[in-house]
Parts: sequence; C-alpha cells; structure tokens
Amino acid sequence: MVEENLRQVRTDIAAAASAAGRNESDIMLLAVSKTKPLSMLQEAYQAGQRRFGENKVQELVQKCSQMPGDVEWHMIGHLQTNKVRQVVGRAALIHSVDSLHLAQEIERESERQGVITSILMEINIAGEDSKYGIIPEDAIRFAAELSGLSHIRVKGLMTVAPFTDYAEENRKYFRKMKQIAVDITAQNIDNITMDILSMGMSGDYKIAIEEGSTCVRVGTGIFGERNYSK
Repeated sequence: MVEENLRQVRTDIAAAASAAGRNESDIMLLAVSKTKPLSMLQEAYQAGQRRFGENKVQELVQKCSQMPGDVEWHMIGHLQTNKVRQVVGRAALIHSVDSLHLAQEIERESERQGVITSILMEINIAGEDSKYGIIPEDAIRFAAELSGLSHIRVKGLMTVAPFTDYAEENRKYFRKMKQIAVDITAQNIDNITMDILSMGMSGDYKIAIEEGSTCVRVGTGIFGERNYSK
C-alpha cells in the first residue's frame, strides 16, 4: 500500500508542478510518519523515500535510531524548549520555530554541539487560535530578530493551513505565504533566505504547489488514516 501511495503522490506532485510551469525536482516530498509503525517507514524507504517528518520529539529520536543513516529527519511539530537538545543534531530542518525564545534555545544548543541548525519560521497564516506560529504582520520583524543568531540558518517559512474539505479554499493562504517570502527577501536581511516554503498537506498539497510550495508534508496520503487511540 505504501509503495503504491507514494507512487501516486509523486505522480500528483509532478502534474501539479507541470501545471504551474515548475520543475518537480524543486519540490521536496516529506513523508509525515507520526504514529506510524517502523514497518511502514521501512516500506517507504524501500520505495525510495528518504525524507521523513515527525511531530513528536520522542518519536523522532526513537525512529532515528532504528532507520538507516541516510534518512533525513524533519521536526514539523510544535517544539518545546526543554526538548531542543534532543532535536538539534538529529533534525536536518526544524519547521516550527515560532518564537525568539525557542530560536535562542536552538542557538545555544547548536553552539554547544558545534553545529549550524537550519530552521523555518512558522506562520499562522489564517490566524487560527488552535494553531501555532507568528502572525503574518510580524514576519519581517521576526526574521530580523533571528538574523543575529550565528548557529541558526533561516531557510524559509512553514504554515499549517486550515483543515477543509475543499482544498481550493486554502489557495489564498498559500498565495499569501508566497508573498510574505517575497517581502522578506526584498529586505535583504543577513542570514535569512526564503528558499523553502513548507506548505501543503495530504488534502491540499497540489494547490500549495501551484502557489509556490517547495516542500509538501504528506502523511495520510502515503501511510493511510491514523489511529490516535494507539
């Protein structure tokens, strides 16, 4: 099942990229493996998938030790400062940086380990109370605050768009995210690039690609529905 689903998602990514006049190779597919057993990750790995995203630090740490060393791990869930030490050095990219306090803790731990940590600024694009992230109006200011942290590299932006049965409803949010990235780039802030736009999930990733996403986070579309009772 996983291999077939992966093949279909990759086909859909290619089609969405082509429709937008883009190259599919410019779009990163992140397999969101939260709550999924190791066997399913291994099946995805055998099908050629090398990038996996986890929401929980404990799961990332556990699976990281059990999967092959060439897997690239991404931390996509809310990150508490007391768990930063477990993520730095393991995650190739932290998608969910939404406060200066968290960024400073990542900076301290990265300096301690002697590494540079790549991060994304999380934007609460629809202003939902249930979501993390800074408001769009604070994006440029936040980027400027992060620019002085020498052991962090801001690579772009991430958002979790509203859950909807109609993917088209999220187009306006993805378009707004792209504009925020353009506006930040225009500021020429040191240590800040907008190479990555992490937006689009199983229900709306094709729309996100059409609006400029460079990283789609697909879980259900690859691994099937989740059972959170386990």
